Amino acid sequence: MSNLNWLIRAYRWARNPPGPRRIKLVFGIIAAGLIMLALEKLGWWPDWATMERGRGP
Repeated sequence: MSNLNWLIRAYRWARNPPGPRRIKLVFGIIAAGLIMLALEKLGWWPDWATMERGRGP
């Protein structure tokens, strides 16, 4: 049933595509995430923004 929902969503998106502002917003969020990932991998991520303990029990 999930595949049918995605097919309907793709159909609606093809018939009424998002505007340029929404596309820029989505790409901006993806770019911000990639920049944060790169900063963390390079070791430039600040210590105050790092969790001391992970989530969980």
